Amino acid sequence: MTFLGRMSTPGTPLPGMSWSRLLVAPRPLVVIFLAFASFFLLLFYFRSIPPSPTPEPVVLSVAVPDPSTRYEPILIYNRIPKTASTTLMHLPYELCKTLGYNVLLLNITRPQHLLTLQDRVFFANNITQWQSKRPALYHGHFGYIDFDQMGLSGPSPIYINMIRRPLDRLVSYYYFLRYGDDFRVNKIRSRMGDKMTFDECVERKLGDCDPKKMWVQVPWFCGHFKKCWEPGNRWALEQAKFNLAHKYFLVGVTEELETFIQLLEMTLPRFFKGATQMFQNSDAAQHIRKTKHKDIPSEQTVNRMKETKVWKLENEFYEFAYSHFMALKSEFKQTKGIGMFHYEKIRP
Repeated sequence: MTFLGRMSTPGTPLPGMSWSRLLVAPRPLVVIFLAFASFFLLLFYFRSIPPSPTPEPVVLSVAVPDPSTRYEPILIYNRIPKTASTTLMHLPYELCKTLGYNVLLLNITRPQHLLTLQDRVFFANNITQWQSKRPALYHGHFGYIDFDQMGLSGPSPIYINMIRRPLDRLVSYYYFLRYGDDFRVNKIRSRMGDKMTFDECVERKLGDCDPKKMWVQVPWFCGHFKKCWEPGNRWALEQAKFNLAHKYFLVGVTEELETFIQLLEMTLPRFFKGATQMFQNSDAAQHIRKTKHKDIPSEQTVNRMKETKVWKLENEFYEFAYSHFMALKSEFKQTKGIGMFHYEKIRP
């Protein structure tokens, strides 16, 4: 009781505890003290809350490759004769030094455009391990080679090609053997001096215009399997379609050469940057190899060739490739080459 009595007596000193002064302090001081205490407690609380994430900007750029792990691609163009392949290949030969890649021609000494199994294995191993010649564009007249089938390590080469209407290609080749072209003007071709027209050849049912001579583009895409090269083989056609759809990056058509070059430049700038302008600005670049003389076949000849099984399958393959290429052309015109996606929600 004495202790309580002393606390209630104003002006009586109480030694020791400072809290005793607080208990007897005037009410305004207590309010001020509690306000300051509340402020510091709130400040500590809000500082302990992690800041909310700021909205992420739209990412429009692409990843920057690490130079130490950069992939040096291999491009293969197993070109088909008389499809404007020489005109197309003129561009990489002009661009390769500026863009920093190698162009190599695979010249097959055998009469057919096929490699033996031994040569295919050697070729596949050689070009994938020849680091000093990477990046590289290999081209030549040879059938499709399936690199995945050989179990090679690392990414497979990128395949491109271009095809032509089958009868137009055969007629062009027929007159090329007789008249040559403006690319190698002094070279003597195998039928030089023979003035027989294609119509006359078909009428006489001779070998140079045999419908089987149209069986080129299907086996070229089908590959090295024996049945691929049997004229009119339905299985070969289906295999050629499969390879075109699943093994080739891009297949153009001769009748749409400029669009094909534009698509190559847009999708493979490592090899074709600047190719479109080069092609458009040079008349010479648009007609590198043109047959000196060619007669248009008669309607009767055309109808006769179209009745054959070989033409029907070859034309079906051409239409298969043409329809897809025209879809790509339409897509390219709509987008004008502008990317239609971007990245978001990138973590961490």
